[in-house]
Amino acid sequence: MALILCLETATKNCSVAINKDGSLLAYKEEVSENYSHSEQLIPFIQSVLIDQQLELSDLDAIAVSKGPGSYTGLRIGVSTAKGLCYSLGIPLLAHSTLEAMAKGMAKKIPGKVYCPMIDARRMEVYAALFNEKIQLTNIEACIVDHNSFFQDLAENEILFFGDGADKCQQVITHKNAIFISDVYPSAKDMVALSESAFQHKRFEDVAYFEPFYLKDFVTGVKK
Repeated sequence: MALILCLETATKNCSVAINKDGSLLAYKEEVSENYSHSEQLIPFIQSVLIDQQLELSDLDAIAVSKGPGSYTGLRIGVSTAKGLCYSLGIPLLAHSTLEAMAKGMAKKIPGKVYCPMIDARRMEVYAALFNEKIQLTNIEACIVDHNSFFQDLAENEILFFGDGADKCQQVITHKNAIFISDVYPSAKDMVALSESAFQHKRFEDVAYFEPFYLKDFVTGVKK
């Protein structure tokens, strides 16, 4: 039984949620094209705590979305989570961004195969296949084509969603492809995962934990 703060900053959505014993108490989030997580994250944390009349000292653990996703966004979320865990002396939990997305979609539309996609620039996406119970394929940085993800699942309907899915809709034209727009990773979808991780003591090393970037960070030339 735990009071857990969940942080999600892997994409344009800066999202914070607080849950107790596996039930969502409060959340606050905002999708911003400016990736303003560095300005929003701490005020959002304060907002959900005030909403529930809680203090940071009441928390039993902090859960963070570990990626893949935006390099800068992940760094902000993970560094904030680690700093709070260290100062409060509480455990750090970390969850796959794509797994949390799949779990959230399975609650809304059960009985499907799920393919959450996070934009990785150009025609590349971070993606994996899930069903309601397990992860079916490894998380990969994929360049999509017509038959992507259907090689072994030709008879299954696959739900594609996430900020990487929209650009793939004109490419993946398989008859069993279903696209759902305007879906972003959310801290709300981390509630069940964080409660389970806490109960099974799947804690991260606060000093050495790093986000799952999947790809190396490459700096660009400012224009």
